Amino acid sequence: MTRRQHRYFRYAVVGLAMMSPAVGHAADPDDLEPYKMIRSLQFVQDSVVAGDHSAGEMQRFMLGKIDQRLRTVDPSVYDDDRNVDAALMYVMSGGNPQTLEYLIAHDVNGYFDNRVTDVLRKYLSGKGLLVAKTLEETAKEYEGKKIGPYLSLIGGNVMIASKPVDALAMYDTARLNAPGTIIEEAALRRSVAICVETNQIDKGLAYSQRYVRRFLHSPYASQFADLFVKLIVNHDHDVNPQTVVDILSFMDAPRQREVYLRVARAAAIAGKPDLARMAAQRVQSLGEGTDNPFGPLADFYNGMANVPTDDVDQAAKYIANMSGASLSPQDQALQAAARSVAEQILRAPDPASLTQGSGPNTTNQEITSEQAAAAPAAQPEGAHGASPEPVGEGAASAGTGGQDVDPSFTSFVTTNRSKLDEIDGLLAKEGN
Repeated sequence: MTRRQHRYFRYAVVGLAMMSPAVGHAADPDDLEPYKMIRSLQFVQDSVVAGDHSAGEMQRFMLGKIDQRLRTVDPSVYDDDRNVDAALMYVMSGGNPQTLEYLIAHDVNGYFDNRVTDVLRKYLSGKGLLVAKTLEETAKEYEGKKIGPYLSLIGGNVMIASKPVDALAMYDTARLNAPGTIIEEAALRRSVAICVETNQIDKGLAYSQRYVRRFLHSPYASQFADLFVKLIVNHDHDVNPQTVVDILSFMDAPRQREVYLRVARAAAIAGKPDLARMAAQRVQSLGEGTDNPFGPLADFYNGMANVPTDDVDQAAKYIANMSGASLSPQDQALQAAARSVAEQILRAPDPASLTQGSGPNTTNQEITSEQAAAAPAAQPEGAHGASPEPVGEGAASAGTGGQDVDPSFTSFVTTNRSKLDEIDGLLAKEGN
Protein backbone atom coordinates (compact mmCIF):
# COMPACT_ATOMS: atom_id res chain seq x y z
CA MET A 1 0.00 0.00 0.00
CA THR A 2 1.44 3.41 -0.98
CA ARG A 3 1.75 6.25 1.50
CA ARG A 4 -1.15 8.12 -0.11
CA GLN A 5 -3.37 5.03 -0.08
CA HIS A 6 -2.48 4.34 3.53
CA ARG A 7 -3.33 7.92 4.48
CA TYR A 8 -6.65 7.75 2.61
CA PHE A 9 -7.49 4.43 4.30
CA ARG A 10 -6.74 5.91 7.72
CA TYR A 11 -8.91 8.98 7.10
CA ALA A 12 -11.72 6.84 5.74
CA VAL A 13 -11.69 4.56 8.78
CA VAL A 14 -11.62 7.53 11.14
CA GLY A 15 -14.43 9.21 9.21
CA LEU A 16 -16.59 6.10 9.30
CA ALA A 17 -15.94 5.67 13.01
CA MET A 18 -16.82 9.28 13.72
CA MET A 19 -20.09 8.97 11.83
CA SER A 20 -21.11 5.59 13.20
CA PRO A 21 -24.05 5.95 15.64
CA ALA A 22 -22.72 3.17 17.83
CA VAL A 23 -19.34 4.81 18.22
CA GLY A 24 -20.79 8.30 18.37
CA HIS A 25 -22.47 7.74 21.74
CA ALA A 26 -19.28 6.41 23.30
CA ALA A 27 -16.87 8.89 21.74
CA ASP A 28 -16.12 12.43 22.78
CA PRO A 29 -18.92 14.69 21.41
CA ASP A 30 -16.23 17.03 20.05
CA ASP A 31 -15.30 14.31 17.55
CA LEU A 32 -18.60 14.90 15.77
CA GLU A 33 -18.22 18.63 15.29
CA PRO A 34 -18.96 19.68 11.68
CA TYR A 35 -15.52 21.10 10.99
CA LYS A 36 -13.89 17.73 11.68
CA MET A 37 -16.32 15.96 9.39
CA ILE A 38 -15.65 18.52 6.65
CA ARG A 39 -11.92 17.85 6.87
CA SER A 40 -12.58 14.20 6.08
CA LEU A 41 -14.88 15.18 3.19
CA GLN A 42 -12.24 17.50 1.75
CA PHE A 43 -9.64 14.77 1.93
CA VAL A 44 -11.90 12.33 0.11
CA GLN A 45 -12.82 14.85 -2.61
CA ASP A 46 -9.18 15.74 -3.16
CA SER A 47 -8.37 12.03 -3.41
CA VAL A 48 -10.95 11.68 -6.20
CA VAL A 49 -9.35 14.34 -8.42
CA ALA A 50 -5.92 12.94 -7.58
CA GLY A 51 -7.00 9.71 -9.23
CA ASP A 52 -8.54 7.57 -6.48
CA HIS A 53 -11.91 7.08 -8.16
CA SER A 54 -12.91 4.49 -5.55
CA ALA A 55 -13.29 7.39 -3.12
CA GLY A 56 -16.38 8.58 -5.00
CA GLU A 57 -18.70 6.29 -3.07
CA MET A 58 -17.19 7.47 0.22
CA GLN A 59 -17.80 11.07 -0.87
CA ARG A 60 -21.53 10.45 -1.37
CA PHE A 61 -21.76 8.63 1.96
CA MET A 62 -20.04 11.43 3.85
CA LEU A 63 -22.16 14.14 2.25
CA GLY A 64 -25.24 12.34 3.51
CA LYS A 65 -23.87 11.93 7.02
CA ILE A 66 -22.74 15.55 7.26
CA ASP A 67 -26.14 16.71 6.05
CA GLN A 68 -27.79 14.70 8.80
CA ARG A 69 -25.39 16.01 11.41
CA LEU A 70 -25.84 19.68 10.45
CA ARG A 71 -29.59 19.34 10.93
CA THR A 72 -29.36 17.67 14.34
CA VAL A 73 -26.34 19.31 15.98
CA ASP A 74 -26.88 21.59 18.98
CA PRO A 75 -26.88 25.22 17.73
CA SER A 76 -24.26 26.10 20.31
CA VAL A 77 -21.59 24.42 18.19
CA TYR A 78 -21.76 27.43 15.89
CA ASP A 79 -20.15 29.51 18.61
CA ASP A 80 -17.03 28.11 16.97
CA ASP A 81 -16.50 29.88 13.64
CA ARG A 82 -14.89 26.73 12.25
CA ASN A 83 -18.27 25.02 12.37
CA VAL A 84 -19.96 27.97 10.64
CA ASP A 85 -17.38 27.74 7.87
CA ALA A 86 -17.86 23.97 7.73
CA ALA A 87 -21.57 24.32 7.13
CA LEU A 88 -20.98 26.79 4.28
CA MET A 89 -18.23 24.65 2.76
CA TYR A 90 -20.54 21.65 2.86
CA VAL A 91 -23.12 23.49 0.78
CA MET A 92 -20.47 24.68 -1.70
CA SER A 93 -19.03 21.14 -1.96
CA GLY A 94 -22.12 19.62 -3.51
CA GLY A 95 -24.23 19.40 -0.36
CA ASN A 96 -27.99 19.71 -0.05
CA PRO A 97 -29.11 23.35 -0.73
CA GLN A 98 -32.16 22.80 1.49
CA THR A 99 -29.84 22.34 4.44
CA LEU A 100 -28.64 25.91 3.97
CA GLU A 101 -32.26 27.08 4.11
CA TYR A 102 -32.73 25.07 7.30
CA LEU A 103 -29.65 26.58 8.94
CA ILE A 104 -30.67 30.13 8.00
CA ALA A 105 -34.19 29.62 9.33
CA HIS A 106 -32.84 28.40 12.68
CA ASP A 107 -30.01 30.96 12.99
CA VAL A 108 -31.52 33.01 15.80
CA ASN A 109 -28.10 34.08 17.11
CA GLY A 110 -26.80 35.49 13.81
CA TYR A 111 -23.93 33.03 13.37
CA PHE A 112 -24.06 33.18 9.57
CA ASP A 113 -23.05 36.22 7.51
CA ASN A 114 -26.20 37.32 5.67
CA ARG A 115 -24.20 38.46 2.63
CA VAL A 116 -22.64 35.04 2.21
CA THR A 117 -25.88 33.12 2.69
CA ASP A 118 -27.73 35.46 0.34
CA VAL A 119 -25.26 35.03 -2.54
CA LEU A 120 -25.18 31.28 -1.98
CA ARG A 121 -28.95 31.02 -2.06
CA LYS A 122 -29.07 32.97 -5.32
CA TYR A 123 -26.23 30.96 -6.83
CA LEU A 124 -27.70 27.60 -5.87
CA SER A 125 -31.09 28.60 -7.30
CA GLY A 126 -29.55 29.57 -10.65
CA LYS A 127 -29.76 33.33 -10.10
CA GLY A 128 -26.10 34.03 -9.44
CA LEU A 129 -25.91 36.86 -11.99
CA LEU A 130 -28.21 38.92 -9.77
CA VAL A 131 -25.55 39.00 -7.05
CA ALA A 132 -22.40 38.83 -9.18
CA LYS A 133 -20.95 42.08 -7.86
CA THR A 134 -21.75 41.23 -4.24
CA LEU A 135 -20.24 37.80 -4.70
CA GLU A 136 -17.05 39.27 -6.12
CA GLU A 137 -16.75 41.72 -3.20
CA THR A 138 -17.51 39.04 -0.63
CA ALA A 139 -14.94 36.68 -2.12
CA LYS A 140 -12.27 39.37 -1.85
CA GLU A 141 -13.24 40.07 1.75
CA TYR A 142 -12.97 36.39 2.68
CA GLU A 143 -9.75 35.82 0.77
CA GLY A 144 -7.29 33.99 3.00
CA LYS A 145 -10.06 32.44 5.10
CA LYS A 146 -11.41 28.90 4.93
CA ILE A 147 -14.36 29.68 2.68
CA GLY A 148 -12.41 32.11 0.50
CA PRO A 149 -11.38 29.65 -2.26
CA TYR A 150 -14.92 28.29 -2.48
CA LEU A 151 -16.38 31.78 -2.90
CA SER A 152 -13.79 32.64 -5.54
CA LEU A 153 -14.61 29.47 -7.46
CA ILE A 154 -18.35 30.05 -7.57
CA GLY A 155 -17.69 33.72 -8.33
CA GLY A 156 -15.78 32.65 -11.41
CA ASN A 157 -18.63 30.31 -12.35
CA VAL A 158 -21.10 33.20 -12.20
CA MET A 159 -19.00 35.58 -14.30
CA ILE A 160 -17.60 33.13 -16.83
CA ALA A 161 -20.20 34.03 -19.47
CA SER A 162 -20.51 37.79 -18.99
CA LYS A 163 -17.04 38.77 -17.71
CA PRO A 164 -14.58 36.03 -18.69
CA VAL A 165 -11.50 38.10 -17.83
CA ASP A 166 -12.78 38.76 -14.31
CA ALA A 167 -13.78 35.12 -13.99
CA LEU A 168 -10.24 34.10 -14.92
CA ALA A 169 -8.87 36.30 -12.13
CA MET A 170 -11.24 34.72 -9.62
CA TYR A 171 -10.24 31.23 -10.71
CA ASP A 172 -6.59 32.21 -10.26
CA THR A 173 -7.34 33.34 -6.71
CA ALA A 174 -9.25 30.14 -5.95
CA ARG A 175 -6.56 27.76 -7.17
CA LEU A 176 -3.67 29.67 -5.60
CA ASN A 177 -5.36 29.57 -2.20
CA ALA A 178 -6.29 25.89 -2.45
CA PRO A 179 -3.41 24.10 -4.22
CA GLY A 180 -3.75 20.39 -4.88
CA THR A 181 -7.47 20.33 -4.11
CA ILE A 182 -10.67 19.75 -6.03
CA ILE A 183 -11.00 23.55 -6.10
CA GLU A 184 -7.74 23.94 -8.01
CA GLU A 185 -8.74 21.17 -10.41
CA ALA A 186 -12.04 22.85 -11.24
CA ALA A 187 -10.45 26.30 -11.49
CA LEU A 188 -7.72 25.13 -13.87
CA ARG A 189 -10.12 23.22 -16.12
CA ARG A 190 -12.52 26.15 -16.38
CA SER A 191 -9.65 28.56 -16.95
CA VAL A 192 -8.66 26.55 -20.03
CA ALA A 193 -12.26 26.81 -21.24
CA ILE A 194 -12.14 30.61 -20.93
CA CYS A 195 -8.85 30.77 -22.82
CA VAL A 196 -10.33 28.72 -25.65
CA GLU A 197 -13.28 31.09 -26.01
CA THR A 198 -11.27 34.32 -25.61
CA ASN A 199 -8.27 33.25 -27.73
CA GLN A 200 -5.76 33.58 -24.89
CA ILE A 201 -3.41 30.98 -26.31
CA ASP A 202 -0.33 31.37 -24.12
CA LYS A 203 -2.38 31.40 -20.93
CA GLY A 204 -4.37 28.42 -22.11
CA LEU A 205 -1.21 26.43 -22.74
CA ALA A 206 0.19 27.39 -19.33
CA TYR A 207 -3.00 26.31 -17.57
CA SER A 208 -3.00 23.10 -19.60
CA GLN A 209 0.50 22.21 -18.53
CA ARG A 210 -0.40 22.76 -14.86
CA TYR A 211 -3.49 20.61 -15.25
CA VAL A 212 -1.65 17.72 -16.90
CA ARG A 213 1.07 17.78 -14.25
CA ARG A 214 -1.34 17.86 -11.30
CA PHE A 215 -4.66 16.28 -12.28
CA LEU A 216 -3.95 13.83 -15.06
CA HIS A 217 -5.92 11.10 -13.28
CA SER A 218 -8.96 13.20 -12.40
CA PRO A 219 -12.33 11.79 -13.51
CA TYR A 220 -12.82 15.15 -15.25
CA ALA A 221 -9.60 14.87 -17.27
CA SER A 222 -11.56 13.89 -20.38
CA GLN A 223 -13.32 17.27 -20.31
CA PHE A 224 -9.93 18.95 -20.09
CA ALA A 225 -8.66 16.89 -23.05
CA ASP A 226 -11.55 18.10 -25.21
CA LEU A 227 -10.75 21.72 -24.31
CA PHE A 228 -7.05 21.24 -24.94
CA VAL A 229 -7.67 19.73 -28.37
CA LYS A 230 -9.97 22.62 -29.26
CA LEU A 231 -7.32 25.13 -28.17
CA ILE A 232 -4.66 23.44 -30.32
CA VAL A 233 -6.78 22.95 -33.43
CA ASN A 234 -8.39 26.40 -33.39
CA HIS A 235 -4.99 28.08 -33.13
CA ASP A 236 -2.68 25.66 -34.90
CA HIS A 237 -0.67 28.45 -36.59
CA ASP A 238 0.04 30.10 -33.23
CA VAL A 239 0.99 26.97 -31.30
CA ASN A 240 4.45 25.47 -31.59
CA PRO A 241 4.09 21.70 -32.12
CA GLN A 242 6.95 21.14 -29.69
CA THR A 243 4.92 22.91 -26.99
CA VAL A 244 2.15 20.37 -27.49
CA VAL A 245 4.68 17.53 -27.27
CA ASP A 246 6.16 19.00 -24.07
CA ILE A 247 2.77 19.37 -22.38
CA LEU A 248 1.59 15.88 -23.25
CA SER A 249 4.93 14.35 -22.30
CA PHE A 250 3.74 14.33 -18.67
CA MET A 251 1.16 11.69 -19.67
CA ASP A 252 1.85 7.99 -20.05
CA ALA A 253 1.99 6.67 -23.62
CA PRO A 254 -1.60 5.35 -23.84
CA ARG A 255 -3.06 8.68 -22.71
CA GLN A 256 -0.79 10.58 -25.08
CA ARG A 257 -1.94 8.44 -27.99
CA GLU A 258 -5.57 9.06 -27.09
CA VAL A 259 -5.12 12.84 -27.01
CA TYR A 260 -3.08 12.90 -30.22
CA LEU A 261 -5.78 10.81 -31.86
CA ARG A 262 -8.37 13.41 -30.84
CA VAL A 263 -6.15 16.13 -32.28
CA ALA A 264 -5.74 14.20 -35.55
CA ARG A 265 -9.50 13.75 -35.92
CA ALA A 266 -10.38 17.37 -35.11
CA ALA A 267 -7.62 18.68 -37.39
CA ALA A 268 -8.73 16.43 -40.25
CA ILE A 269 -12.30 17.68 -39.97
CA ALA A 270 -11.12 21.28 -39.81
CA GLY A 271 -9.00 20.82 -42.96
CA LYS A 272 -5.64 21.30 -41.24
CA PRO A 273 -3.42 18.59 -42.77
CA ASP A 274 -0.12 19.65 -41.17
CA LEU A 275 -1.51 19.38 -37.64
CA ALA A 276 -3.35 16.15 -38.44
CA ARG A 277 -0.16 14.67 -39.89
CA MET A 278 1.90 15.67 -36.84
CA ALA A 279 -0.65 14.15 -34.45
CA ALA A 280 -0.95 10.96 -36.51
CA GLN A 281 2.82 10.56 -36.58
CA ARG A 282 2.97 10.97 -32.80
CA VAL A 283 0.35 8.24 -32.41
CA GLN A 284 2.47 5.94 -34.56
CA SER A 285 5.78 6.75 -32.87
CA LEU A 286 4.32 6.26 -29.38
CA GLY A 287 3.11 2.83 -30.42
CA GLU A 288 6.36 1.59 -31.96
CA GLY A 289 7.30 -1.88 -30.81
CA THR A 290 3.78 -2.54 -29.47
CA ASP A 291 0.46 -3.72 -30.79
CA ASN A 292 -0.78 -0.19 -31.41
CA PRO A 293 -4.59 -0.29 -31.73
CA PHE A 294 -4.68 3.41 -32.62
CA GLY A 295 -2.32 3.13 -35.60
CA PRO A 296 -4.87 2.38 -38.35
CA LEU A 297 -7.23 5.04 -37.05
CA ALA A 298 -4.40 7.60 -37.02
CA ASP A 299 -3.64 6.77 -40.67
CA PHE A 300 -7.32 7.15 -41.49
CA TYR A 301 -7.49 10.67 -39.99
CA ASN A 302 -4.22 11.56 -41.69
CA GLY A 303 -5.70 10.39 -44.99
CA MET A 304 -8.82 12.48 -44.45
CA ALA A 305 -6.74 15.58 -43.85
CA ASN A 306 -4.72 14.97 -47.02
CA VAL A 307 -7.72 14.70 -49.35
CA PRO A 308 -7.52 18.35 -50.47
CA THR A 309 -3.70 18.25 -50.87
CA ASP A 310 -1.21 16.90 -53.41
CA ASP A 311 -1.17 13.62 -51.45
CA VAL A 312 -4.76 12.79 -52.36
CA ASP A 313 -3.73 9.46 -53.98
CA GLN A 314 -2.16 8.18 -50.78
CA ALA A 315 -5.01 9.68 -48.76
CA ALA A 316 -7.57 7.76 -50.82
CA LYS A 317 -5.72 4.54 -50.08
CA TYR A 318 -5.72 5.20 -46.31
CA ILE A 319 -9.43 5.91 -46.43
CA ALA A 320 -10.27 2.87 -48.54
CA ASN A 321 -8.13 0.50 -46.45
CA MET A 322 -9.86 1.42 -43.18
CA SER A 323 -12.51 -1.15 -42.31
CA GLY A 324 -15.82 0.54 -41.63
CA ALA A 325 -16.62 -2.10 -39.02
CA SER A 326 -13.83 -0.77 -36.81
CA LEU A 327 -15.14 2.81 -36.94
CA SER A 328 -17.75 4.53 -34.80
CA PRO A 329 -20.97 5.59 -36.57
CA GLN A 330 -19.67 9.17 -36.66
CA ASP A 331 -16.39 8.09 -38.24
CA GLN A 332 -18.24 5.91 -40.72
CA ALA A 333 -20.04 9.05 -41.88
CA LEU A 334 -16.70 10.85 -42.13
CA GLN A 335 -15.27 7.96 -44.15
CA ALA A 336 -18.17 8.14 -46.58
CA ALA A 337 -17.71 11.89 -46.99
CA ALA A 338 -13.93 11.65 -47.41
CA ARG A 339 -14.22 8.80 -49.92
CA SER A 340 -16.76 10.76 -51.94
CA VAL A 341 -14.63 13.90 -52.03
CA ALA A 342 -11.46 11.95 -52.92
CA GLU A 343 -13.21 10.10 -55.75
CA GLN A 344 -14.48 13.34 -57.25
CA ILE A 345 -11.02 14.90 -57.11
CA LEU A 346 -9.39 11.87 -58.73
CA ARG A 347 -12.12 11.25 -61.32
CA ALA A 348 -10.98 11.76 -64.92
CA PRO A 349 -12.79 14.66 -66.60
CA ASP A 350 -15.73 13.81 -68.85
CA PRO A 351 -14.72 14.56 -72.47
CA ALA A 352 -18.16 16.05 -73.05
CA SER A 353 -17.44 18.69 -70.44
CA LEU A 354 -14.52 19.96 -72.53
CA THR A 355 -16.83 20.78 -75.45
CA GLN A 356 -19.57 22.43 -73.44
CA GLY A 357 -19.13 25.69 -75.34
CA SER A 358 -19.76 24.23 -78.83
CA GLY A 359 -23.47 23.49 -78.62
CA PRO A 360 -25.95 25.57 -80.66
CA ASN A 361 -27.89 26.76 -77.64
CA THR A 362 -24.94 27.94 -75.55
CA THR A 363 -23.57 31.42 -75.07
CA ASN A 364 -20.04 32.64 -74.56
CA GLN A 365 -20.70 33.26 -70.87
CA GLU A 366 -18.51 31.10 -68.60
CA ILE A 367 -20.44 28.77 -66.33
CA THR A 368 -19.02 28.92 -62.80
CA SER A 369 -19.71 26.51 -59.95
CA GLU A 370 -21.84 29.16 -58.28
CA GLN A 371 -24.00 29.64 -61.36
CA ALA A 372 -24.28 25.90 -61.87
CA ALA A 373 -25.56 25.49 -58.32
CA ALA A 374 -28.23 28.11 -58.98
CA ALA A 375 -29.24 26.67 -62.36
CA PRO A 376 -31.84 24.12 -61.14
CA ALA A 377 -33.85 26.92 -59.59
CA ALA A 378 -34.26 28.53 -63.03
CA GLN A 379 -35.68 25.43 -64.74
CA PRO A 380 -39.13 25.85 -66.25
CA GLU A 381 -42.11 24.15 -64.69
CA GLY A 382 -42.35 20.51 -65.61
CA ALA A 383 -38.62 20.11 -66.21
CA HIS A 384 -37.39 16.73 -65.06
CA GLY A 385 -33.68 17.38 -64.67
CA ALA A 386 -32.18 15.67 -61.62
CA SER A 387 -31.40 18.18 -58.88
CA PRO A 388 -28.46 17.55 -56.58
CA GLU A 389 -29.30 16.28 -53.11
CA PRO A 390 -28.41 18.91 -50.50
CA VAL A 391 -25.57 18.25 -48.10
CA GLY A 392 -27.64 18.21 -44.96
CA GLU A 393 -29.79 16.04 -42.79
CA GLY A 394 -31.41 14.12 -45.64
CA ALA A 395 -28.14 13.46 -47.39
CA ALA A 396 -26.44 12.32 -44.25
CA SER A 397 -29.27 10.01 -43.32
CA ALA A 398 -29.22 8.43 -46.76
CA GLY A 399 -25.49 7.79 -46.51
CA THR A 400 -25.43 6.48 -42.96
CA GLY A 401 -28.46 4.31 -42.68
CA GLY A 402 -30.80 7.03 -41.38
CA GLN A 403 -28.61 8.08 -38.47
CA ASP A 404 -28.65 11.63 -37.13
CA VAL A 405 -26.23 13.82 -39.02
CA ASP A 406 -22.89 14.31 -37.32
CA PRO A 407 -21.81 17.99 -37.46
CA SER A 408 -18.29 16.83 -38.28
CA PHE A 409 -19.65 15.15 -41.46
CA THR A 410 -21.07 18.43 -42.73
CA SER A 411 -17.97 20.33 -41.59
CA PHE A 412 -15.64 18.03 -43.54
CA VAL A 413 -17.69 18.28 -46.74
CA THR A 414 -18.01 22.06 -46.44
CA THR A 415 -14.30 22.50 -45.82
CA ASN A 416 -13.35 20.55 -48.94
CA ARG A 417 -16.09 21.80 -51.28
CA SER A 418 -13.97 24.81 -52.25
CA LYS A 419 -11.41 22.41 -53.77
CA LEU A 420 -14.08 20.92 -56.01
CA ASP A 421 -15.19 24.41 -57.03
CA GLU A 422 -11.64 25.19 -58.12
CA ILE A 423 -11.57 22.04 -60.25
CA ASP A 424 -14.91 22.94 -61.86
CA GLY A 425 -13.52 26.35 -62.74
CA LEU A 426 -10.41 24.88 -64.34
CA LEU A 427 -12.49 22.47 -66.45
CA ALA A 428 -14.70 25.31 -67.61
CA LYS A 429 -11.69 27.37 -68.68
CA GLU A 430 -10.24 24.39 -70.58
CA GLY A 431 -13.52 24.00 -72.45
CA ASN A 432 -13.43 27.58 -73.57
